[in-house]
Amino acid sequence: MARTWITPKAVKGAPSGIAGRGLVAVEPIGQGEVVAVKGGDVVTTAELRSLPERLQNSAVQITDDLHLVALTDDQYEAVMLFVNHSCEPNVGFAGNVVLVAMRDVDAGEELTTDYALFDDHEDTMECTCGRAACRGRVDGRDWQRPELQERYRGWFSWYLQRRMTGTGP
Repeated sequence: MARTWITPKAVKGAPSGIAGRGLVAVEPIGQGEVVAVKGGDVVTTAELRSLPERLQNSAVQITDDLHLVALTDDQYEAVMLFVNHSCEPNVGFAGNVVLVAMRDVDAGEELTTDYALFDDHEDTMECTCGRAACRGRVDGRDWQRPELQERYRGWFSWYLQRRMTGTGP
């Protein structure tokens, strides 16, 4: 069964102060430590769009036309990261599927990422992170914003990093 790995230093699906459920550190996590490895089945964009919205929400894009996703409701819980968006994140990417701490994270702190680090979808959502740097709205093209490219240099998914440098799909 496709599933996501989560560090034992965090609990998945905990109540979130941002939205629904989240991923919360239960022990301190050091900068650079792996906090999760995203699992799922690989599907094309067309296949992704044919899935129910709930399953589409479990997707991480890994190339222009490929995504990791839960294919069934039974897989959903096992595949979901429950890493909510924040405009001041503490988790970034190392590659396409490995999530690492961008800074030291305290026990009790929610693990968050900026969706601009991996999302290239056309979706938009209202941001509820409540941080000082909150953009108010999150858009699937936010990764193209120069200020975010500068702020998050080195933390983008491999897929988006290659798009930014023009060295890949």
